[in-house]
Amino acid sequence: MPRIFDFGGRDVERSQTVAGLRALKGTGEHATQVTAETADEAAAAEAAGIEMVVCRAANVPRVREGSRRVFVTAALGFADAVTGDEILRTAFTAITAGADAVITGRGTDTVRMLAHEQIPVMGHLGFVPRKSTWVGSVRAVGKTAAEALDLWDRFRRLEDAGAFAVECEIIAAPMMAEINRRTSLVTVSLGSGASADVIFLFTSDICGDAGRRPRHARAWGDLAGKLQAVRDERVRALTLFRLDVRLGSYPAAAECTDAPGAELEDFRSKLARNPD
Repeated sequence: MPRIFDFGGRDVERSQTVAGLRALKGTGEHATQVTAETADEAAAAEAAGIEMVVCRAANVPRVREGSRRVFVTAALGFADAVTGDEILRTAFTAITAGADAVITGRGTDTVRMLAHEQIPVMGHLGFVPRKSTWVGSVRAVGKTAAEALDLWDRFRRLEDAGAFAVECEIIAAPMMAEINRRTSLVTVSLGSGASADVIFLFTSDICGDAGRRPRHARAWGDLAGKLQAVRDERVRALTLFRLDVRLGSYPAAAECTDAPGAELEDFRSKLARNPD
């Protein structure tokens, strides 16, 4: 496992590095990325051998409590930091807290500003949910030659701005394959096929904790079912507790603390002498 110094100056081991991810290109091998916002989720990702997680910038310290080894990308929310100074401050706070990179869906000027400070920046292209008004609906991007060419131009602009990677969300898989062969960016596929360098899914989808899964997602677990079973068991237990109280079967003698008979009689006699 690679040993590096992180942006906080700590001597650490990481499951992946920027250099390691770049070296994946052209090998046919994939790294995996999932979401993690808590220490428990990060610990589970590390235990499962997942190399990368993405979280909100504010949650980096919490995620690092769960894993010192996974490659953490901090998401810079649109409203969390708006001006250049705010964006830089948020990014530096995240990486000094333990993030290895940041991801932004903002324009190339923001990417260029962050890259100028040698902060590893991941862009976001394809279907960007918060910008979906531009494509008119929740849909795949790049199914036509014209749209794929426009997308390819965005990849090149992101490259020129200094990004090292890009999240590729719901891009038509054949177009993604062509782009991946031509870009130097580390590509992270979220519903964009298997040709990318990193394959990404949300932890909630993987674990079966989401109500409605998108087409590109697959569930390997059934957390929703288990959580419903927990909720049902909680109600069942509380109902039985209330019933036993009403029937007088709880608390039973074995669930109460007794007192010696002599002490009880002594207590009663003292109460009788001092009724007030």
